[in-house]
Amino acid sequence: MHQPAVPSSASKPIGVLFVCLGNICRSVAAQHIFEHLAAARHLSARFRVDSAGIYGGHSGQQADARMRRAAARRGYRLTHLARRVRESDFQDFDLLVAMDDSNFHTLLRLAPTLQAQQRVRRMADYLTRFPRYDHVPDPYYEGMQGFELVLDMLEDACEHLLNELLR
Repeated sequence: MHQPAVPSSASKPIGVLFVCLGNICRSVAAQHIFEHLAAARHLSARFRVDSAGIYGGHSGQQADARMRRAAARRGYRLTHLARRVRESDFQDFDLLVAMDDSNFHTLLRLAPTLQAQQRVRRMADYLTRFPRYDHVPDPYYEGMQGFELVLDMLEDACEHLLNELLR
């Protein structure tokens, strides 16, 4: 398990950026789940959370309608508009959390420095209840059960990530 990097100042919020391919399914759901978990513990002020995509073709769009519906059934309202990863994200966030190996390796290539590369993590590293998965699968071409599985995985991983960051 990777030990998350945290800011040196206790008063500065910890920045977490969730990243997937298009920022319309997995990363946007992870962002809102993490925010929801932090808020439930009255810890929102300790974190600055956002999401972005490797691919910029969905920039400015809402999350996929199927993901919005699946998330809404669990009490999450996905309001984020998709955006592409920026070079400044490597300075602005303490952790950049990739949903799969393709996103992970792309983030490593985009990182402007070796120090920035050290901020990149795999979401699967925080899974505790899904041992057979080494990534969070893209539900875009799957049925509704694919979206439900991804939400289950993200709830698990976000809970574990939040606990790691609070240590």
